[in-house]
Amino acid sequence: MSGYQGKKNIPRITSDRLLIKGAKIVNDDQSFLADIYMEDGVIKQIGDNLIVPGGVKIIEAHGRMVMPGGIDVHTRFQMPDRGMVAADDFYQGTRAALAGGTTMIIDHVVPEPGVSLVAAFKQWREWADSKSCCDYSLHVDLTDWNKGTQEEMEALVKDHGVNSFLVYLAYKDVFQLSDSQIYEVFSVIRDLGAIAQVHAENGDIIAEEQRRILELGITGPEGHVLSHPEEVEAEAVNRSVTIANQTNCPLYITKVMSKSAADVIALARKRGAVVYGEPISASLGTDGTHYWSKNWAKAAAYVTSPPLSPDPTTPDYLNSLLSCGDLQVTGSAHCTFQTSQRAVGKDNFTLIPEGTNGTEERMSLIWDKCVVTGKMDENQFVAVTSTNAAKIFNLYPRKGRIAVGSDADLVLWDPDFSKIISAKSHNLAVEYNIFEGTEVRGGPLVVISQGKIVLEEGSLHTTEGCGRYISRKPFPDQVYKRIKARSRLTELRGVPRGQYDGPVCEVTVTPKVMSTVSSVKTSPAKQQQPQQQQVTHQPVRNLHQSGFSLSGAQIDDNIPRRNTQRIVAPPGGKANITSLG
Repeated sequence: MSGYQGKKNIPRITSDRLLIKGAKIVNDDQSFLADIYMEDGVIKQIGDNLIVPGGVKIIEAHGRMVMPGGIDVHTRFQMPDRGMVAADDFYQGTRAALAGGTTMIIDHVVPEPGVSLVAAFKQWREWADSKSCCDYSLHVDLTDWNKGTQEEMEALVKDHGVNSFLVYLAYKDVFQLSDSQIYEVFSVIRDLGAIAQVHAENGDIIAEEQRRILELGITGPEGHVLSHPEEVEAEAVNRSVTIANQTNCPLYITKVMSKSAADVIALARKRGAVVYGEPISASLGTDGTHYWSKNWAKAAAYVTSPPLSPDPTTPDYLNSLLSCGDLQVTGSAHCTFQTSQRAVGKDNFTLIPEGTNGTEERMSLIWDKCVVTGKMDENQFVAVTSTNAAKIFNLYPRKGRIAVGSDADLVLWDPDFSKIISAKSHNLAVEYNIFEGTEVRGGPLVVISQGKIVLEEGSLHTTEGCGRYISRKPFPDQVYKRIKARSRLTELRGVPRGQYDGPVCEVTVTPKVMSTVSSVKTSPAKQQQPQQQQVTHQPVRNLHQSGFSLSGAQIDDNIPRRNTQRIVAPPGGKANITSLG
C-alpha cells in the first residue's frame, strides 16, 4: 500500500480506513481481545462486532498482539558536528524507526554556543518537517547559560510546545555548565513545568584523564573508554540528583550506560526522588569490550558518551533494572557517522564523532532480552517502549495507548519472528551496525503510523515529510503531581523568637586580600612566590605540605626549641595528660 504523495498544503493524513480484526490489544496495564477501527489517523472504535463503513481495509490479526507504536525518546538524526552531519538524516532515521516498530521519535536540538535557542529549534523543525516519515517532537539542549537563555526557554515552552531541556555535566569548555548554573537552570525548568534532562558525566575529570592517556601514547578508541571511567558517570548522576532534590525539579537521566549509574538512580527513587532513567539500545544490547578490537573502524563505531561499559554483564543488569521498574524508559540515542567521518579522530580518540545506531533495533532487542527471558511481560514491554515516555513527556493518552481517541499508531507484533541483525539488511546509511550478528526474537509484522500502513510483509511504504511535529504541554501529571505536593511540604519558615538584646562581641573583618592565603594553603599546586612569603607569617602550617626534607634542613627550623620537656603528670599519675612544660 503506497504512502500519501500529496502536496504540503493538503492535509497529510488521508481518509484511510483500517479495521484490525481479532487483535489481542496490549496496553501497559491490561491485555484483551477486540477489534480496532481507525479513520483519519485516529482510533474510532474498539470492541467486538463493530459496525464500520464499507470499503474498509481489513487486517486479520488472528489473536496476535497489537500494541501502541514505540516512542524513541532520544534520537540525534542529522546531527551537525564540526562541519560534518550525522549519516542518518530525519528521512533515513525515521524510516529505520518505523521498520522496527517505532512510530514517534523525540530528537535533540543542539544549539551551537552563542546561537539562539529559538533559532536552533526552528532550524531542527525545518529539517524534520521536510524529511520525517513519522510524528516527532523535540527536546532542546542548553549549551550555554546567560541572561537571555531563560526568556528563550519560556518562549519555547509557551509558544513552541517544548517541555524538556537537557544540560551537560560533560564536554568541558564546550557545553559543560557549572553546578551553580545547573541549580539556576533546574529552578527555571521547575517553574516552567518542564523536565530537566542531564547528560551525566564529570567533564573536569574526563578532560584530565584524556590528557593523561594521550600523553601515554594511547590514541585509539580504547582511550575513549579509559578516559571515561564508570565512576565519573555515577558521580555526575548523584550530583544531578542532589541538585534536583534541592531545587525540587523533576530529573531525567539520559543514556544510562553503567551498572553504578543505574544503581544511583534506583537508590534515589527508593528514597522518593522524582528521577527517571533512560538506558539506550546500545547499553541494553551490547558492551564496551569492542573498544579493544584490532579493527580500528569497528572499535570507533562504538564510541559514544558515556561509553559502553567494558563489563560484559552490564546489558543483562540494565535489562533487569528496566524490568523491575528501577529504570523506566528506553531510547536509542541514534547518532551515526560513516567510518570516513569517524576517521577524523584516527590519531586522537577525542576527535572521533560520537554516537551509535539503535532506533531500528530498540524494540526487538528489549523483547528478546526482557520478555523472552521472562524478566517482563508484554504489558511492561509496552510501558518501557512507549507508555512511560508518553506520560513523562505529556503525550499520553494521544500516544502510548490503544484507546478511542488515541492516534492510530499501532504495531502488530509477532513474538515468533526471528532475525539476525546485520549491516547488510538494516535500513540505515552506515556501513557498521554495533549489533552485528546478534539474533533477536520478536518483531513487527505490520506497522501503522497516522492510520496508514507503513510496514507490511517486510516492505516499507514511507512518505518523506509526512511526519507531524507534536507539541507537548508543560506540567505533565505523571511528574508534577509529586513535585507540587513536595513544594507545599517543603516551604521554609523561620522560627518565631524574640529579638536578642544581650552583649555582642566586636570582631575585626579580615581584609578580602587575605582570602588568597586560605586558597593557597589548600591548593599548593597553584602557589606563587609572593603568596608563599605571606603564608610563612601565618601561625597555621599548611598540612598539605610536607615538613620533612632530605637535605637536613626542615621547614620549622626557625622555631626555637627547648632541649628538654618535663612531664607534669607522669604515666600512672593523672588519668589524662593535659599539659606539657
